[in-house]
Amino acid sequence: MAPDARRPRLRIGSAPDSWGVWFPSDERQVPWRRFLDEVSGAGYEWIELGPYGYLPPRPAALLPELRSRGLRASAGTVFTALHHDGVRHWESTWSHVSTVARLAQGVGADHLVMIPAFWRDDRTGEVLEDATLSPAQWRTLTAQTERLSRQVREEFGLKVVVHPHADTHVDGEEAVVRLLDGTDAGLVSLCLDTGHYAYCGGDSVELIETYGERIGYLHLKQVDPAVLARVREERLPFGPAVGLGVMCEPPRGVPDLAPVLAAARRLAEARGSDLFAIVEQDMYPCVPDAPLPIARRTRAFLRGCGA
Repeated sequence: MAPDARRPRLRIGSAPDSWGVWFPSDERQVPWRRFLDEVSGAGYEWIELGPYGYLPPRPAALLPELRSRGLRASAGTVFTALHHDGVRHWESTWSHVSTVARLAQGVGADHLVMIPAFWRDDRTGEVLEDATLSPAQWRTLTAQTERLSRQVREEFGLKVVVHPHADTHVDGEEAVVRLLDGTDAGLVSLCLDTGHYAYCGGDSVELIETYGERIGYLHLKQVDPAVLARVREERLPFGPAVGLGVMCEPPRGVPDLAPVLAAARRLAEARGSDLFAIVEQDMYPCVPDAPLPIARRTRAFLRGCGA
């Protein structure tokens, strides 16, 4: 066995998002079999499951499709609004989360990526609620996030990782630090999305170096600075911003992924465990033939960065 065979590494993968998939069903999205064929053909071994219902929702149906293409699942994705309290809200949240977690567990995934609630609709831009949480809502959010993370771990053996996301209540540095400082490190970790964090003004390398013990998962993504400037000037919602190409193919945007990957490798080695780094270039909607060439170039670029 080679001396470094057991060294922790980055597990590089991709996601339906990089094929323009945002919804369980949409005529502008590629069929799920085509996504699986192409993500495997682009050189990836790991995938996320994407929106629940896009891929077959039963492990018995999905596992053979993954195995026949040499693919494995890293995580499922859930959407939550944990700053809202109440028994009925918790029950509806848990119904959604447990459904996705059961599928993720059934196909061998280790993680559940949790995206907080949008304060404005990502398609229409309609303002749904105040963009800033009250102190009471922050207390509810942190307590419910811990509760959900604990319950998912106990019932399904999965690690919940919170995904800071544009147009949600957990977006840039201030909100991320507030969430981390207000929650138990043994329960709550982050899915650091380099693109969303840059979109909201954050520095991914600084976050990894400062809060490395709380980084449980990565999404690799870049932002086009010129498009982002327009988005900020016109105060555009995230959906239209994606339509303009705000999330771009590396290495055309920011942040520079080479130092991010280097910091992530140091983190994995310091912890003694592998770290998922999933490419997730928001592209909804896109022409069907666009994703595969981008995916191939992105995989080659990441190999050039040592990943």
